[in-house]
Amino acid sequence: MAFQVSREGDVLVVDVDGQLIVGNRQELKTRVLEELEKGDRKFLVDFTNTGYIDSSGLGVLVSLSKKIREQGGELRLSTLNEDLRTLFELTKLDTLFRIHDSRDEGLNGF
Repeated sequence: MAFQVSREGDVLVVDVDGQLIVGNRQELKTRVLEELEKGDRKFLVDFTNTGYIDSSGLGVLVSLSKKIREQGGELRLSTLNEDLRTLFELTKLDTLFRIHDSRDEGLNGF
């Protein structure tokens, strides 16, 4: 499992490669919060290469979204596979996050 962090314009993009689970959620949280402290306010998490998110992974996304919103920013998600999209719908988290079908769509209009 790895997180690749890059910048596209003024948006910080985090690519999640593998699974977002209890064993690595803290790494994601730490990296995003470090960038938030440095002044970043626009975040896109790209799940193109992610097959599974457990409840702790969902929890960290909710926590990050709240902290980012409190600082006047936004956390968007993109490129969820069908299973992940269903997970977000079943948990009603699709109402909390702006979820986009593609990375480009997620970056547009930020």
